[in-house]
Amino acid sequence: MPNFTDVTEFILLGLTSRQELKVLFFVVFLLVYMITLLGNIGMIILISISPQLQSPMYFFLSHLSFVDACLSSNVIPKMLENLLSETKTISYVGCLVQCYFFIALVHVEVYILAVMAFDRYMAICKPLLYGSKMSRTVCVRLISVPYVYGFSVSLICTLWTYGLYFCGNFEVNHFYCADPPLIKIACGGVHIKEYTMIVIAGINFTYSLSVVLTSYTLIVIAVLRMHSADGRRKAFSTCGSHLTAVSLFYGTLIFMYLRRPTEDSVEQGKMVAVFYTTVIPMLNPMIYSLRNKDVKEAVNKAIIKANLGQ
Repeated sequence: MPNFTDVTEFILLGLTSRQELKVLFFVVFLLVYMITLLGNIGMIILISISPQLQSPMYFFLSHLSFVDACLSSNVIPKMLENLLSETKTISYVGCLVQCYFFIALVHVEVYILAVMAFDRYMAICKPLLYGSKMSRTVCVRLISVPYVYGFSVSLICTLWTYGLYFCGNFEVNHFYCADPPLIKIACGGVHIKEYTMIVIAGINFTYSLSVVLTSYTLIVIAVLRMHSADGRRKAFSTCGSHLTAVSLFYGTLIFMYLRRPTEDSVEQGKMVAVFYTTVIPMLNPMIYSLRNKDVKEAVNKAIIKANLGQ
């Protein structure tokens, strides 16, 4: 029988053990975190104050920015602390809390991306019904579902993580508490946790991605039927930013969670996790602002108004 040990804390091994790289990583990720917060909070404020950004698409985008800011804030501060700390520990309760919010926010984000794809489908394929079918009340209901579902599923997943048993090895080969490296060091409750992680991730990614793919398939069909070249170009331009965000986010998460945890997959997943916990939340505001005419115009008007106010 395994010699189970009571866990009070874990040691997060982080990204590197080389001292000369730790300071460099600290500076880089601190800068990334500041840009992420400024970009996403700035996007939320811009959408709230700009009359031309009051459509459902930007309402959903403001929630995507909120979730991105929360996702980074759940991971990066502890990573920055451990880069400069000798102990690199996280309490058992703190680990479970970090797991809970991470899983919840990831599920919320994938379903917000699905809702945004449905919104684009309604705007392009059913423009005459768009105003009535995508009213403010409908938008609030649509955005509520990802939050309620994401935090409910995360509670179940975290309880299964709580069911893992450990036998003395408390070194987590990651920079935050993630399921795959925790499963790798556990010596009890592994099979049920591993199975449910893959099944739940598979079901949710498949369902949300099917909504995205179905919406865009219908959008492409509708756009190809348009007689106006300008109409086709405008339709595709409104979807380009969202498709870029979807490709980046889904691609990295599928690579991380739809595989059995092994030594190699955990090490590779750690590198991929850097991308979707730090880089993608930083890039999303840039993707939606640089490739979106309405957002660029709103930014220019906000700058002009601020200068006139001075």
